[in-house]
Amino acid sequence: MISRRDFLQASMAAAALWGGSGFGGWSRLAAQQRLTQDDLIGGGSFGNVTLIHLTDLHAQLTPIYFREPEINIGVGANAGVVPHLTGADFRRRYGIDDGSPAHYALTYDDFTALAQGYGRMGGVDRIATVVNAIRADRPDALLLDGGDTWQGSYTCHHTAGQDMVNVMSALKPDAMTFHWEFTLGSERVHEIVQGLPYAALGQNIFDAEWDEPAELFKPYEFFETGGVQVAVIGQAFPYMPIANPGWMFPEYSFGIRDEHMQQMVDEVRAKGAELVVCLSHNGLDVDKKMAGIVTGIDVILSGHTHDALPEPVQVGDTIIVASGSHGKFVSRVDLDVRDGRMMGFRHRLIPVFSDVIAPDADIAALIEAQRAPFRPQLTEVIGQTDSLLYRRGNFNGSWDDVICDALLSEREAQIALSPGVRWGPSLLPGQDITREDIFGVTAISYPEAYRTEMKGEFLKIVLEDVADNIFNPDPYYQQGGDMVRTGGLGYRIDVSQPQGARISDMTLLATGAPIDASSSYVVAGWASVNEGTEGPPIWEVVENHIRELGSVRVEPNTSVEVSGI
Repeated sequence: MISRRDFLQASMAAAALWGGSGFGGWSRLAAQQRLTQDDLIGGGSFGNVTLIHLTDLHAQLTPIYFREPEINIGVGANAGVVPHLTGADFRRRYGIDDGSPAHYALTYDDFTALAQGYGRMGGVDRIATVVNAIRADRPDALLLDGGDTWQGSYTCHHTAGQDMVNVMSALKPDAMTFHWEFTLGSERVHEIVQGLPYAALGQNIFDAEWDEPAELFKPYEFFETGGVQVAVIGQAFPYMPIANPGWMFPEYSFGIRDEHMQQMVDEVRAKGAELVVCLSHNGLDVDKKMAGIVTGIDVILSGHTHDALPEPVQVGDTIIVASGSHGKFVSRVDLDVRDGRMMGFRHRLIPVFSDVIAPDADIAALIEAQRAPFRPQLTEVIGQTDSLLYRRGNFNGSWDDVICDALLSEREAQIALSPGVRWGPSLLPGQDITREDIFGVTAISYPEAYRTEMKGEFLKIVLEDVADNIFNPDPYYQQGGDMVRTGGLGYRIDVSQPQGARISDMTLLATGAPIDASSSYVVAGWASVNEGTEGPPIWEVVENHIRELGSVRVEPNTSVEVSGI
């Protein structure tokens, strides 16, 4: 008798032939002009349950450019496997033709040239068109938001997330989970969540004082769809007080909480769940490990690490779906659920090419209403860029270099430190840089650009700690984003070494001198998790710097030497 795991593997192979678990005919179309909305959205239904997944919007209401990573290093068991393949290696893995829409959407090579042909991606009004088309085919499809929705733009910052709440509520999702949302502060999160017309989920969000599940957030929600009882369990970002300021949400604790997740899976199964879905903001490598520990989860909808994969990853009997970020993609997952078991699936990663997919008129009008009061500020031109500006990868992107240069010059520092965050739209050479663009890579609720002194010994500790958050072979100890971005400081990193031994050859770039452990250096940075940090907001620092330059040109950054890959 064929096992369920073998059946699912056969289902994945069949789905790839069907064009769903790959990425359909759009991956093989040679030019944008040949793409149609039906090419992107079509494909027909399968089975009896449909899930729609989007995640990590980072408050991007309108279409953007977004370059995928050039460097995404996997360590331990995840070395050399998805999602840690980029560029040509990624295209070979999935059979993507050079120059195709999939090349542009999913990899970084030739980004500027391809972007000029294929245009921007995303836009919640286009996402609405995709969602409406799926619902027309499967009216009871579940729309699930993986979090990082209420942070990352000028309007979101100035409305404390209300613009995103208004627009997302109009899409009528069924549930969401959380990460950056908590940096709005507990009081604001309470206010929003209490009024949400859909489920706020997080089985791992606990009351910090009593170490029990927080009342405001449900661990799971039941839905009946296609005649099937579906339980959706939420998994918020586990490392909130480490990666973000814990003083903003002191009453909560997080963590992965595998044991509690297993209890929740067993509980919903006992209550009659025929399909168990985890709506996760763990990050893909963490989700892969969790899927090997917790039994009984059929589907994990993965968020946080911004990975976009044309096919689900299978761990045992669990499939893991990664749907990218910034509104570039929507995942459709069709499932065949019979006799209380998932027997097969089809998956389609739908790219939201904004010049191909028509905007939904109602959502477009709603987006315009959110943006209209701020339009003069959004559209003010601060400067121009002669370089491709992007942020995505384990080390500095060119947007990060601009921010570090601004910190060095405006704060009169020797060394700049900028957080290794993955969010923020890209800009093409020749584009104006507007205030909206600057907020797109700086908009957080703890933006103070500090200036302090640090000894060389402490700088090494900082780099080593961040490196272990990223390159620890155990995904459960990977608690950061990407490597802290540095300005004025060069170093060598060997990712194969253990904690405390990865960083060497630290150099002060202005002089070429080695960093001395006992010497003090003037350091500027931003996004400190420490309460009471003082300094101007980072967007003012960057804006002043760009105004002074007029035109931004970023040379290739060779200050970090990477080995041990």
